[in-house]
Amino acid sequence: MIALKLIYFANVLVAGWVSLTSLFAPKTAQATVFTNQFAYSEAIRLVGALWGAIFILSLLGLFFPKNMSLVLLFQLIYKASWLLFAALPASLRDEPYPKSMATFFVVWVLVLPFVIPWKNLFGS
Repeated sequence: MIALKLIYFANVLVAGWVSLTSLFAPKTAQATVFTNQFAYSEAIRLVGALWGAIFILSLLGLFFPKNMSLVLLFQLIYKASWLLFAALPASLRDEPYPKSMATFFVVWVLVLPFVIPWKNLFGS
């Protein structure tokens, strides 16, 4: 249970920063979160909205860790998908992509399967 709460706490910190900067200071997000690897686009605000939802659900996860674990499964799926279909091909073609974000995603994809309470999600 402690590991689960630590994951939610990390989500609150990271998703909170990404969300707030992407929604309210997208040019700052372009420089800090996306390390200027992409041209500015309003799509940054879309990413901010997604991470804002993760932020809010992770806040709830601090108080209801098992009940909110579906958000962790969602993160596992979308982070693994982004790594497989965006970061890996960009890396293989030597194209720009946010390497620090990719590193964070790799860590999360490796950790989440051991933290997600699978029995709680899919019954006993």
